[in-house]
Parts: sequence; C-alpha cells; structure tokens
Amino acid sequence: MSVAQLSTKDDNRESKKAKKRASHVLGFSDEDKIGTIQPHNDALVVTLRIGGYDVKRVLINQGSAVEVMYPDLYRELNLKPEDLTAYDSPLQSATPVLPGNESAEEVKCEDLEKVAVGINPEKFFQVGSELPPQEKEELIGFLRENADMFAWDAYEAPGVDSSFICHHLNVNPSITPKKQPPRHSSKEHANVVRDEVMKLKKVGAIKEVFYPEWLANTIVVKKKSGKLRVCVDFTDLNKACLKDLFPMPRIDQLVDATAGHPQMSFLDAF
Repeated sequence: MSVAQLSTKDDNRESKKAKKRASHVLGFSDEDKIGTIQPHNDALVVTLRIGGYDVKRVLINQGSAVEVMYPDLYRELNLKPEDLTAYDSPLQSATPVLPGNESAEEVKCEDLEKVAVGINPEKFFQVGSELPPQEKEELIGFLRENADMFAWDAYEAPGVDSSFICHHLNVNPSITPKKQPPRHSSKEHANVVRDEVMKLKKVGAIKEVFYPEWLANTIVVKKKSGKLRVCVDFTDLNKACLKDLFPMPRIDQLVDATAGHPQMSFLDAF
C-alpha cells in the first residue's frame, strides 16, 4: 500500500470525526422576523420537534453580555497580567462579595446625586453623579420642566378610565371562594388600616362592597423606616388564579437588555 493511499484513509477518518463533532446550528432568517417587534430583548421561546413530539415552549439561553472573573480564579488558571487585553468601555453593575472571596475587587454602582425640585425636601430626583456636566445639566433641566408630570405620592396618581382599559383576575371558576376568618388587630394597627382605607376610597382606588365572595384580611407590616404599611393576605386568592404560560424575564436578561445604551432610567410608576 502506497503512502498516498494511507494519507487518503487518514483524511477520511478525520472527516468522519469532524462530522461527528459538528453541531447543528439553530438560525433565523429575515422571514422569521415577520410579525415580531424589532428590536426586542425578550426571552427567546421556540417550538422544537424532538423524537416525533412537539415541545411547544423551549427557552433559549442567549448568554451573558459580560462575564466577570475574580482575581483569585484568574491566578489559579495560571494566567498572567500580560495575557489581558485592554478594554476601555465603562462597566457599571453591582456584584456582592461572597464569603471566602473578601479579597476580590467589588464592582460598585455609580453614586446617585439628589437634585431638589422645589422648596419641599421630599420632592427630589436622583441622577448619576458621574454624568458629564453638560449632559447632567440638560437632564436636570428636563426633569424640572416636567415636574408636574410626576406623582410624588401614590394617592396623587390619577386613576385609569375603565372605558380605556379594565383588568380582571384570572380566577379558576371551579374553585370555591374562601373567606378568611377575622383577625383581631391592636388599636394602633386598626387606626393605621382605617386611615389607609379612607385615603384609598378618597382617590377612588377601592370601593365598598357587601357580601363579598372572597374575603382577605389586612396585615400591618413595619418598614425599615419605622412606618407601618398596610398589606392584604391574598394567599387563597393567588392559589385560585391561573398561572401565566409565558416565562418571566430573569435578572440577567434584564441586565443584558441595557447593553449598548448610555443611560438607564429607574423611575417608578405607581
């Protein structure tokens, strides 16, 4: 057998091994984008046929935009500082230092700076302290010009006309409504609940009903500031509501969605 024949057989073996190692690529064309809102940062859910069966909801992991490696791990991999490549793009995120990694360098968020709107100290905005001066000045000016668009208290937020949109609870009709037994509250908690109910009735957020099918008790919880917050125990009602079928976004997907954007808003919406 000649050398050329041996070489040909070796090449065939290598090509067969390469075919075995090759993985199928899942790709999308422009036609697949028809009917979708672009650009999008939502979770990618596809339907796959596996073994003759349709798996309707398969969540695709799109990976992370940034991977952070602690210095201890970098040294254990026998990597040297000269192996690093310079990267001048800013990285701003919050990463807690886990026990045992106290020596790791923590990446901190940008500090926020309070900007007063008027003479009321409780009305203020918070903007990034490291913003360029001109950009910060334009942002503060824009917020102050539109200060009347913000509701500084939950009771100032206007209601939504029911003719525009109306939400309904997706309760399973086969479940029997439950009424929680009454709980005795202290005088202090009872006064807090009474004041909260009066405020909500005044702004039209709630209304009085008689003989309700579902009855849930109020719970008074103390916040970190020392103030008391009125909550409602909807445990039984939550169990009776049908769950949504779409996957909720994860924190890493929300963070990756900010990639490529110079600013991010943390404004709350009541």
